[in-house]
Amino acid sequence: MLEITVISGKGGTGKTSLTGAFAQLAANHVICDLDVDAPDLHLLLDPAHERVEKFISGHEPLIDLEKCTDCGECERLCRYGAVKRNADGPFIDVIACESCKVCVHFCPAGAIEWNRRQCGEWYISRTRFGPMVHAQLFPGQENSGLLVTLLRNEARQLAEARGLDLILSDGSPGIGCPVISSLAGTDLAVIVTEPTPSGIHDMERVADLCAHFRVAAAVLVNKWDLNVEQTRAIETICQNKGLALVGRLPYDPVFTEAMVQRQVVTEYGRSPLAEEVRSTWARIMDIARLKQQAA
Repeated sequence: MLEITVISGKGGTGKTSLTGAFAQLAANHVICDLDVDAPDLHLLLDPAHERVEKFISGHEPLIDLEKCTDCGECERLCRYGAVKRNADGPFIDVIACESCKVCVHFCPAGAIEWNRRQCGEWYISRTRFGPMVHAQLFPGQENSGLLVTLLRNEARQLAEARGLDLILSDGSPGIGCPVISSLAGTDLAVIVTEPTPSGIHDMERVADLCAHFRVAAAVLVNKWDLNVEQTRAIETICQNKGLALVGRLPYDPVFTEAMVQRQVVTEYGRSPLAEEVRSTWARIMDIARLKQQAA
């Protein structure tokens, strides 16, 4: 089974728009949106849920007011100011709470429960381009790396069950925990960047992350013609780091036009850009197969 993960060192490079186009071009595959903190691939693919599951992770304290003696010990000990009061008595503000469990441990009356917490939902859905595994964390929730791992495992199981031989994933921007979870064990990471100082800086950071975890990486320069000099700098970096350059895509408003119609650029209509995206995807598949064979 082949696994390709599209990532970017920063947001706004066009990563998700291109992943949606690749999903339309790919065959015999599962689509996986690993950007669980702020997913938006569903806006292009319009998934219909076939399975909805709760994502349970971590704990949150809850004061049982029938047991509570209102001694104030939890309020005194909480260094985060999470224990507050209303007309009914003390309660714990789950946004301020850091789940340190001090209040649970030291409550003299044993009145504070330590409950498992639902942090979001994850889904298996159908789209016009094939099955999709995706999720949504609730606002302010953590453990996105754990949820990313769960989604990847579910995508693999789904691919095996349906006889599919490719997992195409849209990863998170940046280099944090969810990105590391997205990369572990993938056959090829496609880094989408743009010819700007921040684009170059963050591309180098995520390329170094791939090298650290020994994940094969390739680079795709989007909107390359907005700054030719910066594009040349990206090409030089790729040569120095041994990164394959799979394509240079020009700036084109057709991306936005297609998005407004909730379509990807390769299905919106034939255009020079759409053809370049098709050629880029073919090169990505060729490199991914070579990397898989060499592994």
